[in-house]
Amino acid sequence: MVSENQPTIVAFLCNWCSYAGADLAGTSRVEVPANVRVIRVMCTGRVDPVFVLRAFASGADGVLVAGCHPGDCHYQTGNYRARRRITLLSELMSSVGIDRRRLWLRWVGASEGELFAATVREMVDELRRLGPNPLATVWCA
Repeated sequence: MVSENQPTIVAFLCNWCSYAGADLAGTSRVEVPANVRVIRVMCTGRVDPVFVLRAFASGADGVLVAGCHPGDCHYQTGNYRARRRITLLSELMSSVGIDRRRLWLRWVGASEGELFAATVREMVDELRRLGPNPLATVWCA
């Protein structure tokens, strides 16, 4: 269980690459912080910005969207769509009071379990520096 002073990360992971990479990290016994809550999606191109905002509103300290490397999408252009959406959402976040450093977009392949674990560790460190999600106390109260 994640203690109170530990940040919570909601991770939207592509079924074909990033979820498989996260699974590889687990089966390879690579240490992944327990701070991450995984939501498996068929493609990062299907991650609606409302899902991300709802994660923050529900108390997440950070959101990770991870998918196939550009050019390797199972659905051809889904990761390009995700990149455009996350870029626009990142611009919008500051206007609703969420620091854009709390939203990460990363490319993690199915054979990159160590990269997935390193990404989560790095994100946990960054979120510790940022502190708790200030909107969690407002929206979740």
